[in-house]
Amino acid sequence: MSQETPYIFDARTADFDQSVIENSFHKPVLVDFWAEWCAPCKALMPMLQQIAESYQGELLLAKVNCDIEQDIVARFGIRSLPTVVLFKDGQPVDGFAGAQPESAVRAMLEPHVQMPPPPAADPLEQAEALFAEGRIGDAEALLKVLLGEDNSNAKALILYARCLAERGELGEAQTVLDAVKSDEHKAALAGAKAQITFLKQAADLPDAAELKARLAKDPQDDEALYQLAIQQLARQQYEAALEALLKLFMRNRSYNEGIAHKTLLQVFDLLGNDHPLVTAYRRKLFACLLYTSPSPRDS
Repeated sequence: MSQETPYIFDARTADFDQSVIENSFHKPVLVDFWAEWCAPCKALMPMLQQIAESYQGELLLAKVNCDIEQDIVARFGIRSLPTVVLFKDGQPVDGFAGAQPESAVRAMLEPHVQMPPPPAADPLEQAEALFAEGRIGDAEALLKVLLGEDNSNAKALILYARCLAERGELGEAQTVLDAVKSDEHKAALAGAKAQITFLKQAADLPDAAELKARLAKDPQDDEALYQLAIQQLARQQYEAALEALLKLFMRNRSYNEGIAHKTLLQVFDLLGNDHPLVTAYRRKLFACLLYTSPSPRDS
């Protein structure tokens, strides 16, 4: 039952004063008195180890094998097993005898042991969250700091390029993407390139209001439907754009050499496989491919 880590160790008679008493002036030390023949001890030990690990060094766990360390047992008058004693500032301050549920052990420890602070948020994850919330300026500021420390961070470069693209700095965004040398983030890179492509295309197309007016007059206007989808993509209206592209694909797969299908796949790259819209529209596209025969307009 010996599992030694920086926070968990066996305490012996020869080193008990140093490993437990002296250490307890710096960090609380939980001492588990156990024996090989003690079934409740063997049930309790893994849980105590898990608790000690959860404190990430703020709590030490010392294990005393009572069959071997008889002097320690006599010194502290241990009469039943398992017995667990918490030492702090050189003195026993709390404890219990017999197996206990984890909640009870943690409740006993709570007044004496401070939980470690949560790990600092990853700056790149923060930037991704800000970008997803539409706080482009805040995301860009954080990414500039990150890239100032490491300008080869491919994931940060790609997200920074997307921030630039959202601000209309398409040339600069493309330059940043060209600096990405790693093949590690191919999907994210493809998505960023797709975003720039859509924004460039949208700049040369009629505005959304004009395209909607054309569709009101002629709902079968494939060109207007496709161009409206591009305008919607440029404005991050992804669901509306995906619906328009799927509609065009269903009624005229061969329009402009299958551009609706190609664009759907570009949008999937842009949003990423974990996006719920990608999951939904991949399923819809697959159903179309599986069950829908080519329309007469395809022939």
